[in-house]
Amino acid sequence: MNPTSRTPVVTYALIAANAAVFLYEASLGPELLEPFVHRFGLIPYEITQGSHYGSFITPLSSMFLHGGWLHLIFNMWTLHIFGDNVEDDMGPVGYSAFYVLCGLGAAIAQTAVFPASEVPMVGASGAIAGVLAAYLRLYPRARVVTLIPVVFIMLLRELPAFWFIALWFGIQLFSGCGELALMQGDGGGVAFFAHIGGFVAGFVLLNVFRGRSPPRPRRVY
Repeated sequence: MNPTSRTPVVTYALIAANAAVFLYEASLGPELLEPFVHRFGLIPYEITQGSHYGSFITPLSSMFLHGGWLHLIFNMWTLHIFGDNVEDDMGPVGYSAFYVLCGLGAAIAQTAVFPASEVPMVGASGAIAGVLAAYLRLYPRARVVTLIPVVFIMLLRELPAFWFIALWFGIQLFSGCGELALMQGDGGGVAFFAHIGGFVAGFVLLNVFRGRSPPRPRRVY
């Protein structure tokens, strides 16, 4: 992995917090889980209409909710791989603020595109998209070892971080535009515009939070 000069305490704390909240979600029965998600997930309609008291905390609280084990594991694994180096560059305080602001950027983007949606948005993906954008700018020549599907076989291949993250963002952009073109206007399923908004926020906010020069690029697994 890319070497760091300090322990990524904020990244570890975020992973632990997300895992703890998900374990609490898993402990709820269906009759309690649904109102919990509707209370603390981001519902664009409630934000734009102000129809629910306390709904303005949901852009923050929704970052710690997840829709299932795979959703949680994929997000936390991505945060673990890329977050430590971004935190190392920004420092724990700057990185904490950066992460939250990227998550809020994701919430704003999803709400702006689907203001009438009553589907709760949950997940750390938007904030993590901002982390990916920062990593793209800080370590574009780092090597990322990833799985590439070829027919029914998964191959391990090493790619430059620039192409790996740029391809991911291109898929989000293409899918989001396709969603709009098909007039699927409730924002359900994957929140592509939250990913786009978080990524753009991270790309821009790096100028504010960037710390020292990054170390020599290495492999990232």
